[in-house]
Amino acid sequence: MTKPSLPELLHAAVTAVGGTERPGQVSMAETVAEAIDDGSHLLVQAGTGTGKSLGYLVPALAHGERVVIATATLALQRQLVERDLPRTVDALHPLLRRRPQFAMLKGRSNYLCLHRLHEGMPQDEEEGLFDQFEAAAPTSKLGQDLLRMRDWADETETGDRDDLTPGVSDRAWSQVSVSSRECLGASKCAYGAECFAEAARERAKLSDVVVTNHALLAIDAIEGAPVLPQHEVLIVDEAHELVSRVTGVATGELTPGQVNRAVRRAAKLVNEKVADQLQTASEGFERLMELALPGRLEEIPEDLGYALMALRDAARGVITALGSTRDKSVQDEDAVRKQALASVESIHDVAERITNGSEYDVVWYERHERFGASLRVAPMSVSGLLREKLFADRSVVLTSATLKLGGDFNGVGASLGLAPEGTESEDAPVWKGLDVGSPFDYGKQGILYVAKHLARPGREGTRSDMLDELAELIQAAGGRTLGLFSSMRAAQSAAEELRERLDVPILLQGEETLGELIKGFAADSETCLFGTLSLWQGVDVPGPSCQLVIMDKIPFPRPDDPLMSARQKAVDEAGGNGFMAIAATHAALLMAQGAGRLVRASGDRGVVAVLDPRLATARYGSYLRASLPDFWYTTDRSQVRRSLAAIDAAAKADEA
Repeated sequence: MTKPSLPELLHAAVTAVGGTERPGQVSMAETVAEAIDDGSHLLVQAGTGTGKSLGYLVPALAHGERVVIATATLALQRQLVERDLPRTVDALHPLLRRRPQFAMLKGRSNYLCLHRLHEGMPQDEEEGLFDQFEAAAPTSKLGQDLLRMRDWADETETGDRDDLTPGVSDRAWSQVSVSSRECLGASKCAYGAECFAEAARERAKLSDVVVTNHALLAIDAIEGAPVLPQHEVLIVDEAHELVSRVTGVATGELTPGQVNRAVRRAAKLVNEKVADQLQTASEGFERLMELALPGRLEEIPEDLGYALMALRDAARGVITALGSTRDKSVQDEDAVRKQALASVESIHDVAERITNGSEYDVVWYERHERFGASLRVAPMSVSGLLREKLFADRSVVLTSATLKLGGDFNGVGASLGLAPEGTESEDAPVWKGLDVGSPFDYGKQGILYVAKHLARPGREGTRSDMLDELAELIQAAGGRTLGLFSSMRAAQSAAEELRERLDVPILLQGEETLGELIKGFAADSETCLFGTLSLWQGVDVPGPSCQLVIMDKIPFPRPDDPLMSARQKAVDEAGGNGFMAIAATHAALLMAQGAGRLVRASGDRGVVAVLDPRLATARYGSYLRASLPDFWYTTDRSQVRRSLAAIDAAAKADEA
């Protein structure tokens, strides 16, 4: 029998999911298949509604070798494993004459640990009794959650936290899960044969397609101990998120609370002298942190250097002692020892990293209202790491609705360690970019309005002219507004002010869970939803409930953001334009994501309003506008109010 063609396979898959074949999807599938076949690298921008998932799933399944798909959000992982993959595999099975297997794989702490569930958590002296089920009164929320998880452990097949509904708090989950460092290892654990995390790894090893997240992909690349099974093809969806997720995994942190926990865990397992050294070092570090002011440390102050060396050396002493002493009086000694070792090793590694000092690292103090001060260290850039670890020995396809910024892929490419498109050199992987467009007619479905008459936003203070403009736009739209703000403070003050002025419900991020807020926003077309970062990317509300998307100002990184400002300075010192490479690219990506909230279906109509005149007047404005969907563009206030009123009237007529 002849091998089925890609168009045949795509047609079968699209029919199975009840979709419509789109030219962009066909073009994407063909180009992905070519990249996989010749082992090359590809960046694909595929707008909302393209059918992007099938555009890479069909060629990946047809290829036959193992494929890893990494996504940023839980929602997309679930969609792939619970909906797209089962239907696509069923549809392709008769044509391929084989049934590709697929599995989901996450980091160990996402799975219930049976050892911790049954044997109890090694508790710190000050944190209650040894058995967490005894310590948490059954009447408390924590106690009820723990009892519910104990029952769930007997029913679940996966032990995956995300299969537990309703979910539980991070505090409750931490009582029944372990990090990879805390894990005893399947061979030493009494529950190793039944371990959920080990079972997930085994399923992944036997699967043709492994769905994972960006964080696990980063751990696999950075730590050198392979977590993912060997694979020929890597597909990164939501690829615009990859750099920030990899940076997060590569960031180290030290806090007084974390160091104190390590001291308590180690104290009962090592001799008094070794424990005292760590205690003394911990106290010295804590005194310094009480005086720490937020900001970057371009050089490590002498007193901090001494404190970190003391911590590093004391931690090393504890690690050595933990390996050579045994104490039969400690209940479940292996688990207690492993948890103590994980805590102390983490402190040792971060203290040593900062003490050694690398020109490629950025070190800074952060201060949090609830948790106090922390010392953090992150790589100046992850581009070299990604170039070396991601693109070697396999074909990589990166895709998202927003990869083309300012009209080309080179900005995102540079952040991934790629040379400009078409460049050939020994150490730079060759790649190509493809924009398959969108099935939506943005020029007819949406308007980009820039409020050119407003004053430029300053660093602080309320913008009364902006609030007036915001109120008028929401009134013209009849509610139906998603307000995307550059800070939580701005979102809160706008919500407070407009709740007094306007007769429409205004929901505010933080007052309810994100899921509930989005549900409430979608359910009532007069309702508005205001919030910050997670709303710029996480809202999918097609139809009349979202017909006005407002951005209060261009979302440049804060000037006092230590990591972003260090990256910007480094580009400047290397002869580049740090502002355009870092700040403008960051803003363009967020604005493209934010503007993408407006048109989610072919019948959607509306306005994206940017209440920052710099988008129309500043030199970089054209770069930012070129990163947005191709909406009809205007700075005319009266025109946009008339358009909003007409869209509102049409929506009301449809609802009636």
